[in-house]
Amino acid sequence: MKTIKIYLGLLLMASFFAVSCNNDNDDVFIPEELITPPNSGVFKNHKVNSRNDLTQTFNFSINSGTTEISFISEKGVEVRIQTGCMTIGGVPVSGDVSVEFIELYNRGNLLTTGINTMGRHPNGDLETLVTGGAFMIEAYKDGVALDQSTCFTMKVPTSNTGGVDYDMILWKGEFNEDDNLVWDDINEGTGGQAGIEITNENYYTFLSQFGWTNIDRWYSDPRPKTTLYVSAPEGYNPGNSMVLLTYDGEDHSIARLDKYDEDLKLFSEHYGMIPIGLECHLIFVSEHEGDWVYAVKSITIAADETYSFNHSELDITSESNLTNIINGLP
Repeated sequence: MKTIKIYLGLLLMASFFAVSCNNDNDDVFIPEELITPPNSGVFKNHKVNSRNDLTQTFNFSINSGTTEISFISEKGVEVRIQTGCMTIGGVPVSGDVSVEFIELYNRGNLLTTGINTMGRHPNGDLETLVTGGAFMIEAYKDGVALDQSTCFTMKVPTSNTGGVDYDMILWKGEFNEDDNLVWDDINEGTGGQAGIEITNENYYTFLSQFGWTNIDRWYSDPRPKTTLYVSAPEGYNPGNSMVLLTYDGEDHSIARLDKYDEDLKLFSEHYGMIPIGLECHLIFVSEHEGDWVYAVKSITIAADETYSFNHSELDITSESNLTNIINGLP
């Protein structure tokens, strides 16, 4: 009993000093033996809860004289939906409907919601995108989701992502079996920018499906490329954690290492698309009792390098603080 009391006393002292040293960023150091990796269901729900926290809901009543419903989001996005396109099983809806909307612009929110910016090439390879905003829109009547096929517009202020970029195009996002949201160019093979008009002040988008939409362009870097490998602390894998990459100087982009070698226990982006010499930040995240477990390290990409995270580098923090930490990276 005396030994247990001494251990608990030391643990409390360690916690006190950790909090005292980290009160500027709300981190809490927890001894390695007390951090238990979550199961995959818990970690997936953790990201879903982050999305729910950022979901805006708008309610409408549709009658025979209603041709359009509209709303303006917290960040100034104006959405207009043609009610004639709002159906369930192909039958137009009437009465009370609700519309859910998520808007993501910064790296911190993209990370906590699990919405990385990875676009898919025609051959299946994934590569980093720079976003002008990622959006989710769904509509419901009496709790039943409306058909995906619809017609609506969004007017997105370019000021939300630091100014206009005339190379932006439209992408549609779908979650794969590994809970990664992958983006596909809606104009793949056409070489066009259908569905989007760009001015200095706004991106105007014209869409025909609910779900996830992204205003993005490919990240471009002429330097030779390599494959990045990362080992996580023992007990962590793609089901209960994520490894991500932010490029210094790109405030609206976050890449996820979406591949995992079960034999070598290594995360990787797999396709060899990371520029050699790139200055960036490598990020590990997981969950612990409703908070975020994380570690961040600054690296310069070297050819065929393997980077490692270990338990001693892990901290625990709140979602709001993690968002601020990630947004504060160069």
